[in-house]
Amino acid sequence: MRLIATTMTALLLAGCGAIPQTQSAPPPPPARPSGQTAPPPSQPAPPPVSGFRAPQIMQGAGLEGVIRQDEASLVRQFGAPRLNVVEGDMKKLQFTAPACVLDIYLYPLAPGGNPVSTWLQSRRSSDGREVDTGACIAAIRAAR
Repeated sequence: MRLIATTMTALLLAGCGAIPQTQSAPPPPPARPSGQTAPPPSQPAPPPVSGFRAPQIMQGAGLEGVIRQDEASLVRQFGAPRLNVVEGDMKKLQFTAPACVLDIYLYPLAPGGNPVSTWLQSRRSSDGREVDTGACIAAIRAAR
């Protein structure tokens, strides 16, 4: 019994005497003198992708009358959009009802063409969870 107590005491003391290893952060890079610009990259940036890329068009039940429609047609159906965001040749219109939010993405189908709706996303207004897109379309039409 005494041997066990002595061994346990020795192990406890050995743990207390260990020196913790700390890792130091690498030193910060040297400061540049004021007015000096960053060195040029080792390789030039790749050129931007050019040329037209046709959009993917969403398909499904309940999307008739919305997919492939232009902005004017969508405004006639749903009223004025809550958001109208333009990025390059893409346009996003957002329509809302008390129950849901509908985002409609419009892209041109041909180079220089008029953007039409190609993709939809719908979610509940309360918590952002996904909802049936056809039901959201019907709710926004009914709320109008």
